[in-house]
Amino acid sequence: MSKRLESKYKINRRLGVNLWGRAKSPVNRREYGPGQHGQRRKQKPSDFSIQLMAKQKLKGYYGNISEKQFRKYYDEAVRRKGDTSENLIGLLERRLDAVVYRLKFAITPFAARQFVSHGHVTVNGKKVNIPSYLVKEGDIIEVREKSKHLAIVLDSVQTGERDTPEYVEVDHRQMKGTFLRTPVLSDVPYPVQMEPNLVVEFYSR
Repeated sequence: MSKRLESKYKINRRLGVNLWGRAKSPVNRREYGPGQHGQRRKQKPSDFSIQLMAKQKLKGYYGNISEKQFRKYYDEAVRRKGDTSENLIGLLERRLDAVVYRLKFAITPFAARQFVSHGHVTVNGKKVNIPSYLVKEGDIIEVREKSKHLAIVLDSVQTGERDTPEYVEVDHRQMKGTFLRTPVLSDVPYPVQMEPNLVVEFYSR
């Protein structure tokens, strides 16, 4: 896992959106970008910059995964049958850390990645500590017994900031969930508009 040397909320301010829909995001108070030049007047964006912004939003949303890994998801999405942009969303949502986040076992995608990396999660009864592990339909994801009473898990489960989507099923009393099906773009509860079609355009230039 690549180290992130910048605050996650700087992503919000740089992109100008509340990427995860969190009440504490500084974008709610300061809509301009970070740094001393953040308040400069913005020029009309080019097609390239619009496509780049779409890529940065989607990549940033999933815990700011590395460019190398994100490109691999795109290449795999192209290789598969069907709509490339929908394939890309499906692959990203099948990441184990993304599923843990959807099940509300972690408060943010960053926390979900760390939670998986530290060995707190099992898939079909086996410990998996690889955040990029691709979950399959019908897989059962559970918080390990010794981790079920951690404050970070209990706080996340009780938060009212977001609901669990229909493509996962969860029992928060047992801290166990099932990945029912691979979602399409319209299924995913993004707090901001995602445009994977522009990401496809960016990479296919």
